[in-house]
Amino acid sequence: MIVSQEIYKKKLSFLSVLALNELVDVIKTNIKNNINGSIIEAGCALGGSAIVIASAKNLETSFFVYDTFTMIPAPSEKDGEDVHLFYKNMKAGKAPGIRGSKYYAYIDNLFEKVQNTFLEFNLDLILNNICLIKGDIQDTMVIDFPVSFAHIDCDWYKSVMTCLQRIWPYLVVGGTLVIDDYNAWSGCFKAVTDFFVLQDKKNFNFVKKSRLHIIKNKNV
Repeated sequence: MIVSQEIYKKKLSFLSVLALNELVDVIKTNIKNNINGSIIEAGCALGGSAIVIASAKNLETSFFVYDTFTMIPAPSEKDGEDVHLFYKNMKAGKAPGIRGSKYYAYIDNLFEKVQNTFLEFNLDLILNNICLIKGDIQDTMVIDFPVSFAHIDCDWYKSVMTCLQRIWPYLVVGGTLVIDDYNAWSGCFKAVTDFFVLQDKKNFNFVKKSRLHIIKNKNV
């Protein structure tokens, strides 16, 4: 899909074109099947995947994008050695960016840069019903509305667990969570495992694509 290819070309997302297109496929499937509700992205980095999502959704569908728009919050004791080593290197200025580019957390005025990137793709935030929410997800994420799709890309245990706890009760039947870092970071994997081990397995399906897709089967 053209937008995904452009995002990849401009190094605006760590995701592959395949992974970006899978996000589009979820949205298009939801539209086709009348699975309605707001869309959420938790963790947007340079905004690439958010732009792909915004380009695919219906104009009237609300899209909430949560990010610190600065350094990732520190990991916790529930994150593994891999996470803590990466965080140490990131704080030391050694984190790698997208295919050789500057790591996004080192960019000054990242919030404004992401806003401007949306405009470069002809996506006025107000006209397209998009809201960028700055701050730690644990402080900013308040969900009290139906959600049809959430792209969870916030890496560490606490952030991922916060998203699951707050979004899952409001995810509509047939709605989908895409967990970006399930196979990438130990904390994300553990958060998903800890959360869903307590859920009735009849209430969800795990679908392995380039990322983990979790589809809700019934309200709980």
